[in-house]
Order: sequence, then C-alpha cells, then structure tokens
Amino acid sequence: MMETYNDLKRAQNEVSASSAGGAPFLICYGLTFIVTGILAFNLPKETSALIAMFQGGVALPAAFWLERRMGTTTMSNENPLKTLSAQMAMSQALALPFLIVVYSIDPAQIPVVMAGLGGVHFLPYAWLHRTQIYAFLGFAVSLGAFALVLFLKSASYSYILLLVGVAYWVAAPLVYRHAKAIVTANAQ
Repeated sequence: MMETYNDLKRAQNEVSASSAGGAPFLICYGLTFIVTGILAFNLPKETSALIAMFQGGVALPAAFWLERRMGTTTMSNENPLKTLSAQMAMSQALALPFLIVVYSIDPAQIPVVMAGLGGVHFLPYAWLHRTQIYAFLGFAVSLGAFALVLFLKSASYSYILLLVGVAYWVAAPLVYRHAKAIVTANAQ
C-alpha cells in the first residue's frame, strides 16, 4: 500500500515540476483576461464577450510556450496522471456550447459564467498539485464574480474580467513557488 502511495506522490511531483505548478497558464490567461477587461470598458458587450470567450486562443499556446521555459522537467509518458492532467486541462473546452447559449441570450453574462467555470475548473488542481491555493483561487474567482454582479449589477461586466485576471496573477507566483519547493524537496 505504501508503494502505491509513493508512486502516486511521485507522479504528482512530476506533474507539478513539468508544468511549473500551472503558473504559466495563470500568467497567460491572467494577461488575456486583464486585456479583455480593459477593452470591455470601450467595446460593445457583444464584441468583448466574444473576445472573452475566445481569448484562450491566444493564452493557450503562449502558456504552453511559457510552461516549457518554466517547467523543470518533462512529464514522462509512463506517468499515470498524464492522461488525467490533460483531460483536466481541456475540460473547460466542453463548456463552449454552454457559453454560446449564454452569449445568444445575454452577452453581458459571459464574464460571470466564465468566472464560475474557471472556479470549478481549478478545484481538482488543488488535489493534483497538492496545494489549497487552487481551491482558494476557484472560490475567489467564482464567488468574487458573483458578489460583483450582486453589488454592481450590469456595471460589473469589465470588473469581473479584471478580477479574474488579477486573481490568476496573484495565484501564479504562489503555485510556482509551491512547485519549486516540490522540485527542491525531491532533489535532496
């Protein structure tokens, strides 16, 4: 039983080391959310909602590029978590039909829905990377966006996008430091 636990821990360590704890994705997506939030102050909601929905087309390749520079190792093909981590990373893509429906009903709701989807998306990463930072991030973006809608109503639109981007940027160095600590601990 102990060997199975150690194998799982070793696999999680490799995921965290190879992905820099997910920090490259938080950095890149944080930037695209902030840029989209700034643009949303001046663009029609229909236009900025489309940009928000598809900003991952810019953020994703940039995040993969940055991950290769920040990660300290490459995940082995034998890692039993390789498929699971890829599925977790791509799970948000399945929400695109839902976002299209929301957009067709009310484009102004895209930021709060995306924040909620992001919050749900981050919860499993708390287990994968063995840090509660992802759980806090998930709650912060989801409940923070909801609170902005309650208090600012329709004026919350751009602020939600900014909240998400800033929350990602706050979390990025924290998860990166956590991943580096895992690498350092395993090197000894």
